[in-house]
Amino acid sequence: MAETPQQSVAKRKVRQGVVTSSARDKTITVRIDSKSAHPMYGKTVRRSAKLHVHDESNDANVGDLVRIIECRPLSKLKRWRLAEIVERAR
Repeated sequence: MAETPQQSVAKRKVRQGVVTSSARDKTITVRIDSKSAHPMYGKTVRRSAKLHVHDESNDANVGDLVRIIECRPLSKLKRWRLAEIVERAR
């Protein structure tokens, strides 16, 4: 039984975060916050990651809540692209 091309492709990761910088052309920096329980002590540990995201139309601004999706490498640091702006900053 052969797999079709659609079945062999892995599902792309989707993340949601806050824009921390939009100074560069067609690129934004997004902070992804996560909470998890410490494996031994059980205390909630907060972690964050900063990702560089491709924004083709320069639409997102600092403070916006955005949804990003994984894609092929676009540059040395960019491996994500902007999927949608969930909520605009006030």
